[in-house]
Amino acid sequence: MVCALGAALCYGTATVLQAMAARAAASDSGGPGDARSSEGSGGTPSSKGSDKGSGKGSGVDAALLWRAVRQWRYLAGLGLDGAGFVLQIVALRSLPIYAVGAALAASLAVTAVVAARLLRTPLTGVEWAAVGVVCAGLAMLGLSAGEEGDETGSTALRYAMLGVAGGILLLGAAAGGLPGRARALALGLGSGFGFGVVEVSVRLIEDLDPATLFTNPATYALLLGGGAAFLLLTSALERGSVTTATAGMVIGETIGPAAVGVVWLGDRTREDLAWLAVLGFAVAVAGALALARFGEAPVEAPVEAEPPGPASP
Repeated sequence: MVCALGAALCYGTATVLQAMAARAAASDSGGPGDARSSEGSGGTPSSKGSDKGSGKGSGVDAALLWRAVRQWRYLAGLGLDGAGFVLQIVALRSLPIYAVGAALAASLAVTAVVAARLLRTPLTGVEWAAVGVVCAGLAMLGLSAGEEGDETGSTALRYAMLGVAGGILLLGAAAGGLPGRARALALGLGSGFGFGVVEVSVRLIEDLDPATLFTNPATYALLLGGGAAFLLLTSALERGSVTTATAGMVIGETIGPAAVGVVWLGDRTREDLAWLAVLGFAVAVAGALALARFGEAPVEAPVEAEPPGPASP
């Protein structure tokens, strides 16, 4: 569980750094004119500005990714993502997918706390309560989670993961036609599906012998799903708030993979503690989503000028 929580810490911090880099890259290319001010206030770049920067109807922006990787913050985020991925693999080799997925949902709490520091968006009492709820859910999972399932998964499941990974790119393209916040949420959701494919694919790769590894469909599902997830998440962060995009990611990377782990890979809980695992999973994910819902920094309303008084005689 320690490795899963360490991965959440890395991923949550990386999300904020990548958001800052993506918005700076969009601004440098003549994109949203208020991207930098949005970083300082925690606001969301307007959909009009996003359309100008990346082309209206474009869900996946590969050019944006190329510009972003030249930002030091994005590279630092990638480094943290790499460290988080290693910790995630270690966790998946010893814990059920549902426990790892819920622990990774805690990355949203990390995102909010780090964003409060780097993006200057102070957390409210509701946000701190949501962070506490997430921690409580993770504690329940830590007490109830059993060992990883002993099922290796079928060939059909491996090809299914590869098909889902390819479909994620189509989802990203279709999401470009959605307006504003819905587009950021859909791109974040697609990113979560991609990370979910990675979680399941790690469990479907049993033999690391090159001859077996390169003929295993799960290997290519892992690479395609991970690449698509990064691409969609980068586009989502440029088009909306950090918390909105990450909320979609949390949903996509927790519920589906957890079901696959229980139904097809044999994930179980400790004896007589299934109820606690279900409750902990629900509480952790609900707390993360509540944090995403209330994580928007309030935008100060413009002060209206007082109407001129009657002219003095």
